[in-house]
Amino acid sequence: MSSRGNFSSKIGFIAAASGSAVGLGNIWRFPFEVANGGGAAFLIIYINFCFLLCLPLMITEIAIGRKTQRDASSAFAHLGFPKWSILGKMGILASIIGLSLYYVIAAWSFGYFLEMLIGNFSIGAQFNDYIKDVIKIGFYGLIFLSITAFIVSKGISGGVEKASKILMPALLVLLIFIACYALTLPNAFQGISFYLVPDFSEIKLPIIYTALGQAFFSLSLGMAIHITFGSFVSKNDNILSSASAITLTDVGVAFLAGIMIFPIVAYQSSGVIEGVNGGPGLIFQTLPSVFESLGPWMGVLIGSCFFLLLTFAALTSAVSLLEVPVTYLVDQHKVRRNLAVILMTIFIFLLGIPSLIGNGYSSFFTNFIQYGSEGTPTDFLTFLIHTNDVIMLSGGFLISIFGAYKWGKSNLNNEIAVGNPAYKGSKAEKLIKLMISYFCPIVLGLILILTILDRYFGITLV
Repeated sequence: MSSRGNFSSKIGFIAAASGSAVGLGNIWRFPFEVANGGGAAFLIIYINFCFLLCLPLMITEIAIGRKTQRDASSAFAHLGFPKWSILGKMGILASIIGLSLYYVIAAWSFGYFLEMLIGNFSIGAQFNDYIKDVIKIGFYGLIFLSITAFIVSKGISGGVEKASKILMPALLVLLIFIACYALTLPNAFQGISFYLVPDFSEIKLPIIYTALGQAFFSLSLGMAIHITFGSFVSKNDNILSSASAITLTDVGVAFLAGIMIFPIVAYQSSGVIEGVNGGPGLIFQTLPSVFESLGPWMGVLIGSCFFLLLTFAALTSAVSLLEVPVTYLVDQHKVRRNLAVILMTIFIFLLGIPSLIGNGYSSFFTNFIQYGSEGTPTDFLTFLIHTNDVIMLSGGFLISIFGAYKWGKSNLNNEIAVGNPAYKGSKAEKLIKLMISYFCPIVLGLILILTILDRYFGITLV
């Protein structure tokens, strides 16, 4: 298996895996989940779930990959459980679907970066028309996918690792720069106060449910990414410390995104945070006018940096998402890496076309499906997001079952101890056993059921 290549360093692995976790969800979804969840209380719950629920799952995925040195599908057969290969295939499918969505949104972001460079702040008011321009958005998406494909074609150490070592620091520099400037805006203190001063009376069951989901999805679990990257990790590496560093990086970027966004929102809304809508509406429609209000030069600088930041965040995740099916084709079907990259890039571009045209250009894909007789029609992109959420949650739930009860806690912990002899008999070993055996499967099983009921049947129990 040596011909597959490996990460050249622990830092390279952490940068690449962190890049997979750090994505658009950290920049636009997390801050507004915080806003809708009551502020700092949500933040505290989210951080706890990242380490108590998500970290043990990530460690399990990395351990499976490193133990087998195989792609996500054949890893389970190599461990002696061929029927569980379906779990790896689910993860590969989730990565393919995820990238078909990502490149469309990344195309919006890249296009906005170009618009900000020329000072076209009015693009925010034209957003609905902008995303209907399928030729322009499709061209930007093709550029984004081509860059992603070029990086992945260079292999693990020469492509994925090298790009991550450049993109992740660049992303952090942009994020810190914009956050520092945001803190100088009027009403910035109100935004930071809402974000960092907890009101524990806000903690309710729906907020806990949302925080758990945000933690799970933000760390790219259930997508076979960590199994795939784990297969390129040296036996000398400490899985526990690497996974902890990845989790800390992801949480840190999300935290900094809040430091960046909440002062901007407080500035835009005269200090009012609650009830502010987030996601694409605020990012692509509201923020351009905020950047315009900063003045011609500062508006161009901050606006272009912001959308370049979003594009970089999308790119770090896209590289990881493409690597998963490429590794599968290379390992399982002996396809040359360059050919595998080309085939998967073409397939993913075509798969993303319904999402591309389902934002007003095509009536069929804009009103693709309706859940229940009274529900409003859902566009194809949103339908795929819901579907992928269910696949990922199912994958995370089954990974915890596999790690604890099929492969077994003793085998799992033996692999974690490779490169970290002090792990055996430690408090960390006892905690991971407890989390992976009971907490992870119970909580994820419950969340999976609640998500299916909510997304497909409109039944909200929390």
